[in-house]
Amino acid sequence: MTDAGGRRRDGARLLEGNGAALVRERAVADAVQRALERLYQLDRLADVDDFLEEAPSGGREVLLVREAEDGVIEMALRVPRLGAKAIDVARDADLDPLCQIIEGVSHFVYLSHRAHADREATQLELELQAEVDKFVVLAAWLGEPDASASATLRRRLYEEVSYAHEPSSEHGDRYRLANVRAHAFVRRLEREYMQSRRWGDMRAALRRFYRVGQEEKLRLALAA
Repeated sequence: MTDAGGRRRDGARLLEGNGAALVRERAVADAVQRALERLYQLDRLADVDDFLEEAPSGGREVLLVREAEDGVIEMALRVPRLGAKAIDVARDADLDPLCQIIEGVSHFVYLSHRAHADREATQLELELQAEVDKFVVLAAWLGEPDASASATLRRRLYEEVSYAHEPSSEHGDRYRLANVRAHAFVRRLEREYMQSRRWGDMRAALRRFYRVGQEEKLRLALAA
């Protein structure tokens, strides 16, 4: 698998060093946005790094959204720092800060295009799409993962997880449902496309999933 520019990401090492004003975080967010736009064949509506802010100490990724009086959608994406060392997707024990940035950019791109098309998007829909996008982006940065590498990544993203919200709470139920359905959909991608290296067919399936709404997303995941 290749990244958005068609380049191999050998070792998936991202951006040595760290600087002021979210330099690394902006670079990663821009790379994620380009990857998603290329995969899903989307026009650029806005640069995500223009909306990026640092999350408070100990805070997690959050996309703040409000509709102004003139109908314009205003957004701010708060993300955590990545730290000083280079990121190695294949080997790092903790991918959570990187995953938070991917989730935030996924939300930003998805909501921007839904608003541009005058389409609604539910919170579950946003979370489900972001759970799929995390796997897609990280798998692309691994290059062309074999079955073992893909299964390891899938396990880390969907099985070895913890939740900030309790079960049976509104947020807790939403995040758990998004995780379970995304996991099922990714297993289908592995089974139907990745094992036989049918990358073109997999991209087509991902684009279809991206363009449908919540109920069809859930149905496609169940069909897996």
